[in-house]
Amino acid sequence: MDVRIWTYIIVGLTFALYIGIAIWSRAGSTKEFYVAGGGVSPLANGMATAADWMSAASFLSMAGLISFMGYDGTVYLMGWTGGYVLLALLLAPYLRKFGKFTVPDFIGDRYYSNSARTVAVICALLVSFTYIAGQMRGVGVVFSRFLEVDINTGVIIGMVIVLFYAVLGGMKGITYTQVAQYCVLIFAFMVPAIYISIIMTGVPIPQLGMGSTLADGSGTYLLDKLDGLNAELGFAEYTSGTKKIQDVFAITCALMVGTAGLPHVIVRFFTVKRVKDARMSAGLALVFIAILYTTAPAISVFARTNLIETVSNKDYSSVPEWFKNWETTGLLTFTDKNADGKIQYVADPEVNELKIDNDIIVLANPEIGGLPNWVIALVAAGGLAAALSTAAGLLLVISSSVSHDLLKKIFIPTISEKGELISARLAATVAVVIAGYFGINPPGFVAAVVALAFGLAAASFFPAIILGIFYKRMNKEGAVAGMVVGITLMLYYMVKYKLGWLDDTLPPSSDWWFGISPEGFGTVAMLANFAVSLVISAFTPAPPEDVQRIVEDIRLPMGAGEAVSH
Repeated sequence: MDVRIWTYIIVGLTFALYIGIAIWSRAGSTKEFYVAGGGVSPLANGMATAADWMSAASFLSMAGLISFMGYDGTVYLMGWTGGYVLLALLLAPYLRKFGKFTVPDFIGDRYYSNSARTVAVICALLVSFTYIAGQMRGVGVVFSRFLEVDINTGVIIGMVIVLFYAVLGGMKGITYTQVAQYCVLIFAFMVPAIYISIIMTGVPIPQLGMGSTLADGSGTYLLDKLDGLNAELGFAEYTSGTKKIQDVFAITCALMVGTAGLPHVIVRFFTVKRVKDARMSAGLALVFIAILYTTAPAISVFARTNLIETVSNKDYSSVPEWFKNWETTGLLTFTDKNADGKIQYVADPEVNELKIDNDIIVLANPEIGGLPNWVIALVAAGGLAAALSTAAGLLLVISSSVSHDLLKKIFIPTISEKGELISARLAATVAVVIAGYFGINPPGFVAAVVALAFGLAAASFFPAIILGIFYKRMNKEGAVAGMVVGITLMLYYMVKYKLGWLDDTLPPSSDWWFGISPEGFGTVAMLANFAVSLVISAFTPAPPEDVQRIVEDIRLPMGAGEAVSH
């Protein structure tokens, strides 16, 4: 069977599974809709958290980034991995013990202020919409190639699927759907990696294969060969870095602390019964995440080597079928500048004739490596699982922020549970339409868009959450001022240097403040947030005594039983 038929079969079966789970586990109350009833097991929650965390950026785009950036691309690997550890150890158990459904709910109660709650809701919406745009684009990329529709149509199909099970099942449906999606995405990621590792190096473990000698008996190490191929084409050596050290640090830090402020990941720790279950599920999720994250660099090396050897300086008339297939999507383009019929793939932009979208590397890797059609279709299903799992979690954050934190807590405190549930579903419906628009018109490739979302989370939520847990003198005036300054600064930098909306053109990287890229500027905005928060809180009244007692209580280890809602 050809790839298209295999894709229809495998993707169809996985979609049927997701929808079936959503119908089986549909939410009947706001508690089930927001936190799955609070009774999810640590194992299921660990798998669901891993799926929620490993978005299209992790599955599709991270390996693509490393493949083209080499050593420089590892900032995403370090930042996202380190960020999850930070979240699991430093924040998740304390937030779980506080006993609130959402991050704005925590901030509103901890800072005893509806103003703080409203600012937190606005920040949550900005972060979530930026993040979800990357997921919807990932869905579009997969559909455009394997179901042979254009990216826009692919985004719309993805919108319909995710809306169905997110709106029907809420967090309860999403949790068990994400367990299935984790199984699909990790199997889809590992099978081709193991396959290609054996073909290229004879080693069945991709992480070891990346650093092994080639299977051709030459004794050449794979990474040495790739360094040589890159050098021949004028690219920097794969194992060397070209980014400025301050930008590497800033991006890594922004991704780390941005992780710790991501509302759709934090809310997963409210779905278990006890604080110790939150800790256990965080540890299990880290193991599940590590399987993919340690494999991504290996896939990057395999794909980059095979790509160069397959297309560089080859006659266009004899390129393999996969090349022509990806050309039809517009994500890979060949322009014969010197009319010699050969593909010139080199570093010099004036001479280079081949443009490759970072986001296709993982999807194209099995085709480039000549793997069976069912493996190619399996990777497509895995990419969709990664994108849809995270999109669903983000939709829930958006809907709960509107229905629970705005309507229930501020504007209509007397709203019935049924009314709140209806408003949550309506909010999710509106949110998916807006997300679809940004998926069709994204401000960059998947990982870049997602990195901006992490910057926004770092700039807004992280200081408010960390100070709210560990500094009882922190008050509402400081928190609100810090969040406003942090998010405003990050938005300005993002709009100016990533989107070019202020000057109609993108300023050159030489104009970046402190030599830091937009993906790393969340670190600077976060530091500004911390400074403003601490200074303002020092010159304004301390929080009420009962709030200070709550802050002390949530850090006591003896409270590791049922969480109490304050």
